[in-house]
Amino acid sequence: MDFDKHPCFNPGVRHSTGRIHLPVAERCNVQCNFCNRKYDCVNESRPGVTSAVLSPLRALDYLGAALQKTGNISVVGIAGPGDAFADGELTFSTMKMVHERYPDKLLCVATNGLGLGPYAERLAALDVSHVTITCNAVDPEIGGKLYAWVRYGPRVYRGVEGAALLLARQIEGVKALKALGITVKINTVIVPGVNDAHAVQVAKTMAGLGADIQNCIPLKPVEGTAFENLDSPGAGAMAGLRLEAGKYLRQMSHCGRCRADAAGLIGDQNQAETRELLEASGMPKPSAARPYVAAASMEGLFVNRHLGEASSFQIFALENGKPVLREQRPAPAAGTGSARWEALADALDDCFAILFSNCGEGPKRILEKRGFALIAGEGLISDIADYLLKGKKVPSLYRVKAGRCGAGEGCAGNGGGCGA
Repeated sequence: MDFDKHPCFNPGVRHSTGRIHLPVAERCNVQCNFCNRKYDCVNESRPGVTSAVLSPLRALDYLGAALQKTGNISVVGIAGPGDAFADGELTFSTMKMVHERYPDKLLCVATNGLGLGPYAERLAALDVSHVTITCNAVDPEIGGKLYAWVRYGPRVYRGVEGAALLLARQIEGVKALKALGITVKINTVIVPGVNDAHAVQVAKTMAGLGADIQNCIPLKPVEGTAFENLDSPGAGAMAGLRLEAGKYLRQMSHCGRCRADAAGLIGDQNQAETRELLEASGMPKPSAARPYVAAASMEGLFVNRHLGEASSFQIFALENGKPVLREQRPAPAAGTGSARWEALADALDDCFAILFSNCGEGPKRILEKRGFALIAGEGLISDIADYLLKGKKVPSLYRVKAGRCGAGEGCAGNGGGCGA
């Protein structure tokens, strides 16, 4: 396998060899003071931005369609829009499927490194050849100014404490990757007045751990962030910084601030055709085998029931161009852990989408792996089902952002995964 075909690591192939990012990593475990993932503009290229978030299975379908349209893709990566290891199993399952279907493609992952450690050996076993770790400081006092919070396990850490924890995990991750022979790139976002004078020390420290290259990225001020009013460092300042940092660690200077759904050559905007493929892949659609929509509801009219609280599901079908209630199906009883969600998947195997007000991460992972589109929504079931059954995008006014489990006293769960 020729590692020189990676356009981010070898500038000599950037104009002839492309890469594609599969936007499957929605969650994030660190809030950087320069990052806002809320907005998506097709003309904007920066990390954290995507036009759609895909499940692993839908990402595989999208990849296949994109490869048919674009012949110069040699690298398949995961770079957000959140962090690849905030839900590492999702990232790993995606990489595994890509490796099995396209063994000739280089695989890479971008992460802040917080949750990387436990996956290093598993990534190596899949021949993931390149990993990028964003390390903005090797001094927790400086790092504390760059991160609003760091979530590790059940706790949220802030300030110097959070930065110190993140740094420790990053160091652990670099060591583990290099011991396995994986190429490591260090991304460092340069924030004037915060870490611009510190980036050379980042290069020196990471070089000592065996990192292969550093990518110093000038801050791009983003509306709604703590650093929105700072200036981006100029080209002259960046050139001088890279010159000094390059004394310790080889520098990358052709970064295109890639989106989480970037596809094609570095620096090029995503083609309209590719964006359409992405959006179509992220849109749940009925099929002959799975023509129905299931909904969790209290009274059978509105989407207003938490997945873990649902004792039954309303099954909607499209008849004569209109969504109609076909039947009501009982939900598997609580108390059986993950087996409950496997049983639910079996019970709803003719449905392509499930509507609810919220759900936990455990059932979400299981059901998405079984091919369901999971949609947190609010409003009349018939209104939302009408869009889904006709293969149309559900308007944002019907959608809610599913967060941590918000079930009330009626939830039968034990806190381990939505009614487990």
